[in-house]
Amino acid sequence: MSLGRVHSMDSFGTVDGPGIRYVVFMQGCHMRCRYCHNRDTWDLRDGGEVLSHEEVLDKILKVKSFLTGGVTVTGGEPLIQAEFVADLFKALKENGIHTCLDTNGFTKRITPDVERLLSYTDLVLLDIKHMDEEMHKKLTYVTGQYPRNFAMYLQEIQKPTWIRYVAVEGFTVDPIYAAMLAEMVEKMGCVEKVELLPYHSLGVHKWDAFNDSYDLQNVRPPSDVQMDAIKLEFEKRGIAAGY
Repeated sequence: MSLGRVHSMDSFGTVDGPGIRYVVFMQGCHMRCRYCHNRDTWDLRDGGEVLSHEEVLDKILKVKSFLTGGVTVTGGEPLIQAEFVADLFKALKENGIHTCLDTNGFTKRITPDVERLLSYTDLVLLDIKHMDEEMHKKLTYVTGQYPRNFAMYLQEIQKPTWIRYVAVEGFTVDPIYAAMLAEMVEKMGCVEKVELLPYHSLGVHKWDAFNDSYDLQNVRPPSDVQMDAIKLEFEKRGIAAGY
């Protein structure tokens, strides 16, 4: 039995993988994304509730009959608590439940726990923040090298993957950056599709609760014209993409 710090759970998720899914939000994240809508998940040691993977499993099994998709573990960043998520996914697989890992790929190395977690993962949702290193640091305050390394590991093991890419004015809307990501995706060979996510500011109230300054307060969502230009960079390479 392993313990994990769980921020919250949603028994009816429809945007975190295929079908109706039970979504488990883990506490803790290394990135400090300027647009984060889960600001309250950053701190690994403060917030959420410490639960065993068996306790979480019991909650999921009670609603299993309603889940047309399966279970997605997100965050925060699940890779920080890889042992816990691996144990949960193992138990889910034993109960015939589809598993999905929603991650930003920020892990300094592929540890045995991460390897084991991925062995029980049916689908990875990999959120690539930016392909340009300096822009990645400006957007998240950390390096983008680890997520790119993680993507290459997914390529190595050919793990079914959906790429997620948030379009933010001033950071990621330039089609040049989308082309850089499309080039990497084309090489992976395990990416089923790319989900393009227009920026929104729905999580600002969480920043306010922490008395934090939200730098993107005046940034508007991208236009359809901008989103279509980003989408085109993937379609030119035969990569399914949509928003």
